[in-house]
This record gives sequence, C-alpha cells and structure tokens, in this order.
Amino acid sequence: MTTAPLLQVQGLVKHFPVRRGLFGRDGAAVRAVQDVSFALQAGQTLGVVGESGCGKSTLGRLLLRLIEPSAGRVVFAGTDLATLDAADLRAQRRAMQIIFQDPYSSLNPRMTVGQILAEPLALHGLHAGRHRERVAELLQTVGLAPEHARRYPHEFSGGQRQRVGIARALAVEPKLIVCDEAVSALDVSVQAQVVNLLRDLQQRYGIAYLFIAHDLAVVRHIASHVAVMYLGRIVELADKHKLFTHPCHPYTQALLAAVPQPEPGRAKKQVLLQGDVPNPTRPPAGCAFHTRCAHARPDCAQELPPLVETAGHAVACHHWPEIQIPASLLRPPAPNPRLQRLQSAFLPS
Repeated sequence: MTTAPLLQVQGLVKHFPVRRGLFGRDGAAVRAVQDVSFALQAGQTLGVVGESGCGKSTLGRLLLRLIEPSAGRVVFAGTDLATLDAADLRAQRRAMQIIFQDPYSSLNPRMTVGQILAEPLALHGLHAGRHRERVAELLQTVGLAPEHARRYPHEFSGGQRQRVGIARALAVEPKLIVCDEAVSALDVSVQAQVVNLLRDLQQRYGIAYLFIAHDLAVVRHIASHVAVMYLGRIVELADKHKLFTHPCHPYTQALLAAVPQPEPGRAKKQVLLQGDVPNPTRPPAGCAFHTRCAHARPDCAQELPPLVETAGHAVACHHWPEIQIPASLLRPPAPNPRLQRLQSAFLPS
C-alpha cells in the first residue's frame, strides 16, 4: 500500500509586483516561483539547488505560508494550508518549522538561550511546568550543555548558534523542517558536524527536510531526492543517485561540472554557462534556460518544455535524450587521501 505524501505541492506560483513610476503604479512582476509541483514523504530529504535568485528560499517560505502564494496549493498532512485561518495556521505550524541561514540574526540577542527555547513551548502549550527540563533535553540533543541555557546568542560560535536554531525548531516536535541554507554560513568542518546532526535527528524522529543549498557536496550527503531550480522552475527532479550519476538537464550538468575537482591532474571537461541569469521580471519565452544553453535550438525559444517524468527521473528539456552527458559526470571522482578525513566527517559515526 502506497503511503500518502507528507507534503504535496501543486502548481505553486509566486509573483512579487514591482512598483514603478512617480505614483507607485504597478509595473512588472518578479516571477520568483513558477508552476512548481512535487511531493515529499515523511522522513525523506528533498534537496533544492540552483543559482542565487532562482527562487529556492521563496519556495521554502511558501511551503510554511510565511508568504502567500499567487497560485497553487500546498497540502501538508492532508490539509490545504490555504484554507486555514490565522489560529489554525498557528497550530499547524507546530508541525512545520524553519532553520534560517544566519543563526545570529534569527535569534533574539536580548534573550538567553533558555528563554529562546522555552518561548515556542509556551506559545504552543507544551511541557507545562517543566520548561527548564525540556530546554536542557533540547540542548543535549543538539550537542550543547544544559548550562548553556543561561548564555546569550553572542556568547556562542556560529556553529553553536546554528545548533540553538536547530533546537528551537525541534522544541515543538515538527514533522517537517525547512533548512534554508542552514549550513552555508559555517566553516566546512562545522558544516559536516551540523549535517551529521541533522541526519541523526532525522533517523531518530522521522523528520522530513526541505534542504535548500547551493553546495552540491552537502546536498549529496544529506538528500534522498534533489530538485534543480532555474529562474523559478524545477528543471530536473530525481532521487540522489540518479541525478548525480546521470544528470540529464544541461543546467544540472553545468552545476555539477562547476564543482571543484579534487584531483588537479584529472581535469574534467567543463560544461560552461553562457551569459548571465535573465531578468526574472522578463524571463525569456519558451525554455528560460535557452539563452545560456549550448544545446539550444530554435524550438527552445518558442515552447516551454514540461517537466516530464520517466522512470522516476523528471526533466524539463525538449532535447535531453539527445544530449550527450560528459563522461566525467558519469563516474565519481577519484579518491583523494587529503579529502578523506573531511568526507568521513559527513558520514554517520
């Protein structure tokens, strides 16, 4: 029997109006998210990757209804979030949390860590009468000491502050956590520790993650499925193994080719991106990627390619079956002893 997805996204759209002119008349709109659809099962991790400005963070905020969609549906645990009033949405958000990119700006500098972690417990009426004990449990769960509850955010390192952010998200026992560039502001070694922590928490509590990132190496270690976004649209969606061993969309191939090669003597053929990302207020007609694609043909500028799924691998490209994948992207890089210690840090102990 097939289990219903925890999260279903159908035709999600978000346009931000641009005010122009002396009297603030409506002008064009930034098309941040365009017709995005996917499903996420409980306990899975969907990695969302793409260049800056492709709509990843906007998508994460739409899923939690932190911003209102222009069109489309977000169904979480069988409930359409658009149908909820403010009170019901607040109750539903107990099961949907977010971890922000900058742990310092997301924590109130005037509150102690104990107060920060106790606040969501009081808001949702959880663990009444034992907030102090629950705060101590949360701190230990994320690898901090109970006595850290008396400290303020500025007294912690960046990695420790992000652990506090994770503890705050865990406080209300969510089913889904949106990780919005949650490790990108951290040093590489600290990134590994936080990724390990997130994976351990997922195995322990069955949490689903939407993991937004630009670092493909991190996404490869934590995600079970990967969605590649370009100019507001998903252009490729597959499980991790298929996407990293057989990337089909030219944009995905370019992203993977841009990953630094650990073996200087084993240079791989580059798949270079031409030009700049188009203006999101005036995206190109047809396939938005055709202005930068080395495989573009006349019909690419005329018709928008649908996201077509074949054997669990969805690609939005008119000509992807005919595009030859560089051999260097079809095999893993050669092992590098100098990186083995760093790579092992990502693996569970």
